[in-house]
Amino acid sequence: MPRTGRVVFSQMEDVQFGVDAATAVAATARRCGANRVFLMASGTLNRDTEVVHRIRAALGNTCAGLFDRISPHTPRSDVLAASEQARAAGADLLVTIGGGSITDAGKAVQLCLANDVRTIESMDRLRSVIGADGAIGPPPCAPPSVRQVSVPTTLSAAEFSAVAGVTDLRTRVKDLFRHPSIIPVTVILDPVITAHTPEWLFISTGIRAVDHCVEGICSREAHPFADAQALHGLGMLTSGLARVKAVPSDQEARLKCQIGAWLSMAPIATGVPMGASHGIGYVLGAAFDVPHGHTSCVMLPSVMRWNRPANADRQKLVAAAMGEPLRDAADLLDALIRDLGMPRSLGAVGIGAEHFGNIAEQAMATAWIPRNPRPIDGPAQLREILELAA
Repeated sequence: MPRTGRVVFSQMEDVQFGVDAATAVAATARRCGANRVFLMASGTLNRDTEVVHRIRAALGNTCAGLFDRISPHTPRSDVLAASEQARAAGADLLVTIGGGSITDAGKAVQLCLANDVRTIESMDRLRSVIGADGAIGPPPCAPPSVRQVSVPTTLSAAEFSAVAGVTDLRTRVKDLFRHPSIIPVTVILDPVITAHTPEWLFISTGIRAVDHCVEGICSREAHPFADAQALHGLGMLTSGLARVKAVPSDQEARLKCQIGAWLSMAPIATGVPMGASHGIGYVLGAAFDVPHGHTSCVMLPSVMRWNRPANADRQKLVAAAMGEPLRDAADLLDALIRDLGMPRSLGAVGIGAEHFGNIAEQAMATAWIPRNPRPIDGPAQLREILELAA
């Protein structure tokens, strides 16, 4: 029987790549008819470089304010603080400049503004819900009226999804907020500004994008549209990251990585679920403050090895996309991560075996574990994966 499927396209209007960020932001704001542009930027980028200053100058009198205090993993308190400033500024367009935590904060601010959310407790009503058909989607809420333009400086690719991960520091749990309209209306990929991103952050978030590709390709729910982009994106990322590591000033390689990260989001954006690497990674980030990229560096090869009995045929596609079809995909990923100088074990990021039980319990509650390609029935199986990654 022929396979059936459905691909839903996003509400993103355009992606501009290889362009000057300041010029492109100003032109995009004019196109959107924005008069009160509110910037949300990396504090380091704002303090230590001219990137944010140049964007503010290009916007001129239409720049209505700036917030530069979003912490890693996007705490609720920071989202609310940014929302209050954007509300007071009368913002009619958000521009986020920085990594995935800032991008996700912008998406969450959109929902807070539209639904008059002003307290940490009231953010609960923005969390994703499970519908009658079992699909995870947005709660009943007002859609955003203030849209977002994203200027990413890392490769986590949060700008290409309609999902925001926001951490509740009361519980150390990262909640997912979803709405089709929170995806940025425009993404601007400027490789020049990524030179300010610390090498470890640029490369580790590149492995996060590799993780998007790999878990999408290896999913039981993969489909040809997502495969085509994820497989090509994986090839661009693996070659581009090696080039950036060897020659950090190589702008062509940086742009190659940015486009690879864009392609890496095709599975998530078109309904293909991630697996245990992402599920465990959410817990490592929210509960133990492990950077997003490092969670993929330490978990992905071990998840691949544990999943191999269930999807060996799909893993061969990963190896082929990495240019070595006769080798084991997990071994290739392991070697890539090591060669890039990234951590390769839970111990290397400060996670000991005494935490495995708690991590396994928490990961079972994430959205991705139930859709891992090899079924995971309980915490004991997650502990097996954690032990492989120890």
